[in-house]
Amino acid sequence: MRDDVRIGILYSTTGPYGAIGRDAREGAEFAFHEYRARGGSALQPVYFDPHADLAAYLDGARSLIRDHGCRHIIGTITSAARKEVIPLVEKHDGLLWYMCPYEGFEANENVLYLGGCPNQHLIPLFDYLLPRHGARAYLVGANYVWGWEMNRLARELLVNAGGTVLGERYLPLEEVAVDRIIADIEEKRPGFVLNNLIGPSSYAFLEAMRALAARNPAFLPENCPVVSCDLQECELDVIAEGAAVGQLCAAAYFDSVDTAENRAFKKRIADWLPKGRKVSNVFASAYTAARLCIEAIEVSGSEEPQRVREAVLSRHWQTLLGTLEVDPATNHAALPFLLGRINGDRGFDVIVSRAALAADPYLTASAARPVPKLRIVS
Repeated sequence: MRDDVRIGILYSTTGPYGAIGRDAREGAEFAFHEYRARGGSALQPVYFDPHADLAAYLDGARSLIRDHGCRHIIGTITSAARKEVIPLVEKHDGLLWYMCPYEGFEANENVLYLGGCPNQHLIPLFDYLLPRHGARAYLVGANYVWGWEMNRLARELLVNAGGTVLGERYLPLEEVAVDRIIADIEEKRPGFVLNNLIGPSSYAFLEAMRALAARNPAFLPENCPVVSCDLQECELDVIAEGAAVGQLCAAAYFDSVDTAENRAFKKRIADWLPKGRKVSNVFASAYTAARLCIEAIEVSGSEEPQRVREAVLSRHWQTLLGTLEVDPATNHAALPFLLGRINGDRGFDVIVSRAALAADPYLTASAARPVPKLRIVS
């Protein structure tokens, strides 16, 4: 292996999802910090910030590959950015390490999917919701592939359960005018609201739902929760105080996971970054992706993407998310399911957990699957 291997890190730290991008970048930085602390020097991160400009993601990937010789890119947050970058990664036979939850229906030899697809987040979320809040739901989403596809899948789950979609609305990423949607929700009185909005739209929506609940208790979180699969601890700091308390989110990791490994992980972060923080799912997932990339290159003795991919697929890896296995048929990781309730300390209390679920990105097994057992934590 060469002693000057460069790994691309491609995250936006500004714009509508800047809080998520900053946490993801710091997660990757922490993995390289630990690599250097144990004496590693051959692998060097190269950072590019597209500032949430979709065209700049392609420019960034091109620069990382052509100008810096990166065969591996850890990054992108949105599905739109991922889809923008993939053709270039394919062309140069590189490997994209994608670690955000996404809408599924994709499998690419040049992508390792480490963030979860719908059978690992949306379906178990609905397994919890439908018996408790019924199958009359309202769907809101960002006006791009994540919102469209997640709401399409939600419609199918509701119809299959004999339920009803009472409304479905979309907003651009930075749109914060939510009054008409809130009025429609108040009129139609769903049992729960699925929130697939992103960034400022989501924050404005949660604040408006709190105001609605203040004047109408039918919309308190215990009566009509707002649920999501993409809200992060780092975002709770930029939402108005108390606006999201009681709402629910599915993820593979929360800061509050009470294990010796997670406590040790958070202690190492505190030693590295003393300012104090809660660790989000995107921080943990970007850290996991970067560490897995580093370790797989070391194990294979090469940066050549095919050999690194084969190393990842050939064994189980001990990670912060548990023992991680990537399916050779789909390049998707098996991941745990956690359901968190937002608390007053700008964090999540884990109320449901499931052991790692094998990914099923095309939902080929979902139609015939038995209803799984959820472990209710509290």
